[in-house]
Amino acid sequence: MKTIPYLLILLRFISAMAILYSGYFVGEKSRMSIVILMYFGLLTDIFDGIIARKVGVSSEKLRRLDSQTDLVFWLSIGFATYWLNPEIIKDHWKGITVIFGMEVSCYIISFWKFGKETCTHAWISKFWGLSLLLAFTFLIGFGTANWTFYLCLILGFISHIDVIMIILILPKWQFDVPSSYHAWKIRKGKTIKKSVILN
Repeated sequence: MKTIPYLLILLRFISAMAILYSGYFVGEKSRMSIVILMYFGLLTDIFDGIIARKVGVSSEKLRRLDSQTDLVFWLSIGFATYWLNPEIIKDHWKGITVIFGMEVSCYIISFWKFGKETCTHAWISKFWGLSLLLAFTFLIGFGTANWTFYLCLILGFISHIDVIMIILILPKWQFDVPSSYHAWKIRKGKTIKKSVILN
């Protein structure tokens, strides 16, 4: 049981590679298969954390591996989306560039302050992940950017602001910090109950 979270992370990474291959080499015919792989990857992301906590292996190593695999997974979907819908991406490049810039900023600030990548798994980031799922479902599955796309940009902006605040507020590096409010509590010497930390 203790190896299952690692296997789920590995499956998500393999899914990311399959998405990249399908988007670049297969093209239009791969839309539905990419959507299926995306939902499968999301399920592995949900259950790796749940199982890890149940069997007592939710360590810093696992959480950092999970976080970086998430980054690779969503980037692979982003690249596939561009290959399948280049015009849509070009029409909205400004908003997308802002989100990418903020993601890079999170890593730069975290490395500058702590010498490690960010690994907060914040609550608002999870809502952003769900909005990414919806936006990519329409972008890849139906080739359209509708309200889910704009919701994704808004939540992406808010979630990155929250992560940056968490990094700046924390006195030392820590993984699984639900929000900037919780980071402030940690700075004041208070502890976070494990019950408030979700996958």
